[in-house]
Amino acid sequence: MTEAANARHVGRLLAEAGATVLCGGGPGVMAAVAAGASDVGGLVIGVRPDTDRSMICAGLSAVLYTGMGEARNAILVSSADAVIIIGGSWGTLSELALSNRRGDVPVVSLGGWKVVDAEGRAVGGASEVESPEAAVAVALTAVRER
Repeated sequence: MTEAANARHVGRLLAEAGATVLCGGGPGVMAAVAAGASDVGGLVIGVRPDTDRSMICAGLSAVLYTGMGEARNAILVSSADAVIIIGGSWGTLSELALSNRRGDVPVVSLGGWKVVDAEGRAVGGASEVESPEAAVAVALTAVRER
């Protein structure tokens, strides 16, 4: 599956499970996860880095316009019960770093970034999965166990 297809499927599965979906509210993976969740009536909150109302994606239930640039990723991560990383944009890498720095939030990576040290050992606490179903199952299980 493409990153967008994975994100759309993750959004749908999260919404079907009753989870509120937080995303950046813009194009690409963000738009796909919003579409997947909204297609099945899910609650989707977009946290925008700007204040430009013309830049939001479809499928959002509500939007927070922060005007904070990429610093808004700290708001996303701080507000999340779990973080699912999909794809390899720089903003996604920032979210992965902030999630690992936070230390108390489950992080799941579906085709996303993998950070390794100089010896090639994985650094950080992301659980790597191969499917949208596994990403959602791991995230929801981790939230329930907290």
